[in-house]
Amino acid sequence: MLALTKKTGYGLIAMSHLAGRGDDEFVCAREIADRFGVPVSLLMNVLKELAAAGYLESVRGPHGGYRLARPPDEIDLAGLVTVLEGPLRLAECVVVDGVDDESICEIVDHCPIADPVHRIHRKIRDLLKNVTLDEIVSPAAETTAKES
Repeated sequence: MLALTKKTGYGLIAMSHLAGRGDDEFVCAREIADRFGVPVSLLMNVLKELAAAGYLESVRGPHGGYRLARPPDEIDLAGLVTVLEGPLRLAECVVVDGVDDESICEIVDHCPIADPVHRIHRKIRDLLKNVTLDEIVSPAAETTAKES
């Protein structure tokens, strides 16, 4: 079964919260953790990873915290998941970013499901690349616009 870890869930919670705040407003990790009932230590690690990857800006000090480094409509789910989970990989035999992995399946050359698995992987990757933080924050607006 495909599932995102708590780490990614907490990252999406924080990113969604920050997307709803003002562009010049910094929010501390403790405020986000308290508001959503997530462990502050894990959230702080997630926020540091997102800042290191360029998704967040951070400022230290009593009035510091985090804010989005770019608009929510320029942040895709595939990028966020990759930062927090590592490269998207549906199966062992899927080559990620053109890099062969030593753990590639030994029977991939004659496997009857390799091609379908690779097609499904590409579709999932493309779907995640096309879902933005803006859509996650305002799914009702997107649904309404698509139904019109």
